[in-house]
Amino acid sequence: MSLDSLGAHKLRTLLTMLGVIIGVAAVIAMLSIGEGAKQEALEQISILGINNVIVNAKIPSEQQADGVTLQRSPGLVPEDGDNIAQYDELVENVVPQRFEAFKSISCMGNDVPARVVATTPNFTLSSSIDVESGRFLTDADFRDFSQVCVLGAKTKRQMFAFDDPIGRTVRIGDLDFTVIGVMADKYIGRGKVEGLELKNFNEDVYIPLSTAQKKFDRSAQSSNANRGDYFIAVSTETEQAYNTPELDQLTITVTDLKYVSAVTKLVERILERRHGKVPDYEIVVPESLLRQSQKTQQIFNIVMGAIAGLSLLVGGIGIMNIMLASVLERTREIGVRRSVGARRTDIMRQFLIEAVTICLIGCAAGLVIGYVISRAISFYAGWPTIVSVFSIALAIGVSATVGIVFGMFPARRAARLDVIESLRYE
Repeated sequence: MSLDSLGAHKLRTLLTMLGVIIGVAAVIAMLSIGEGAKQEALEQISILGINNVIVNAKIPSEQQADGVTLQRSPGLVPEDGDNIAQYDELVENVVPQRFEAFKSISCMGNDVPARVVATTPNFTLSSSIDVESGRFLTDADFRDFSQVCVLGAKTKRQMFAFDDPIGRTVRIGDLDFTVIGVMADKYIGRGKVEGLELKNFNEDVYIPLSTAQKKFDRSAQSSNANRGDYFIAVSTETEQAYNTPELDQLTITVTDLKYVSAVTKLVERILERRHGKVPDYEIVVPESLLRQSQKTQQIFNIVMGAIAGLSLLVGGIGIMNIMLASVLERTREIGVRRSVGARRTDIMRQFLIEAVTICLIGCAAGLVIGYVISRAISFYAGWPTIVSVFSIALAIGVSATVGIVFGMFPARRAARLDVIESLRYE
């Protein structure tokens, strides 16, 4: 009977549903954006390593340099990592990294943009990137100053396409390096999280740190590089007060996530002492970035949910308005039903079912429209969107609740009508 009543006034029913349709579509679209952003942030921070503490070399600003220009700091050096690694009950692994100034590598005259990363064999222990084919650097490569390299997935595709690069030779600077492995492809997303720009690891080329230290002149590189290059460059004036850093990054893996805060403080004290309080480094904690990202995302979801909730509120008011009109319109029908034995609960149930049915049909239409909107946003804006089971369940639950809450008053009013007055109603 409820469906027949709704079908008898199709346009009115559709207009009544419109508020619910818009509200549900807004909920699905906005939550899908929030869930996509959350997942992307998790993936990006997982690349940095949730159990890691990262130390980056940097150039002190002029304000920071005032009063400390006569102090000389060695910059970020391997000895910093050795000092930190001594606390093995807290620190599982320390990986030094140095970014060479070469912006490309070549093979058979084919130049490909790349970031040359000089590191140690334990790099994979602190990274979420695995070796897809071949092998990574070994202790023997490090000890023998071997001219070998491991290619990132994108660099391999650009240079060798579908050919097997293992055993092939590439040129880095003035030296030839033998390819011994290829890293797995890693999704980077938009490459920025909480203001921290992430490098595309798929464009990296890994070589032994010992080889770079022995065969690449760091000071010569810095004199020809700018601050915007891949590694920390030092100007002539600053170099008078500060040394060129031997390393650009230290990645410290903590034994347990609960020790991240303690290790961060420990690293701060060690580096402050070793660098003579010269601010030529910065500490990045991915776990803190994750918390900040989740907090920002929570605020975003609350704001977006409130906006979508207003749409559902408007839709609920529209349902109440139409149901009140329907009660007035069907007063005689109510009187007839009561006179032949229908109870007040039967009348209330009938009108409640109609209100909930309107909401659920509108919810179904809103789910479809919301999904289409989320896919369109992902396609045209390039934002990742995920329609989760939670958002669908939330939309259905809220729609049913709106139907019950806003349908209750008209249903109660219909149930309380006097039988005699209803039968005489024209």
